[in-house]
Amino acid sequence: MKKIFIITLSILLNINFLYADDRSSELNHLFNELKIKDKNLSFEVEQQIWKIWSTHPNNNRLTSMLAAGSNFMNNNEYSKAVEIFTKVIDLDPTWAEAWNKRATVLYIIGEFEKSQNDIDQVLKLEKRHFGALAGQGLVNIELENYEKALESYKEAMRIYPTMNSPKIMIKQIKELIQRQSI
Repeated sequence: MKKIFIITLSILLNINFLYADDRSSELNHLFNELKIKDKNLSFEVEQQIWKIWSTHPNNNRLTSMLAAGSNFMNNNEYSKAVEIFTKVIDLDPTWAEAWNKRATVLYIIGEFEKSQNDIDQVLKLEKRHFGALAGQGLVNIELENYEKALESYKEAMRIYPTMNSPKIMIKQIKELIQRQSI
């Protein structure tokens, strides 16, 4: 009986590792496609990346919790959203999108330093997270760290060349810096 349990456990663990490898391979493929400067194609690729990021690699319950937190966020119920995202992070601190969602809510409610801390976690886990990089740009504008904001948007644009917000924000930040230096 013990031998069957060990074999079953081994198979389940290998399936999770295979899924993680498939997920990683798919993301690598999508990020390569994102570099193609075709806006229509890149938007489709972006949506596929967000779908992967928003789906927990092996726990449907956490995926459902993230979706519930997102619904609270979309309905301006920010404290409930933070509570749910925090629970998800506690259950799996290696899921970048849970950190990203909480960082977004923290930004919305004006907790910029806390938002930046969560963004740091996102980027440790997924350095190509163009959404977190764009969010980091916004946070650093609020914190008046304009050079860091510029770096964040430039990195987002390097990862996702057809993304609109970096181009717009880089121009605005440069104008802001120029006005302040006068």
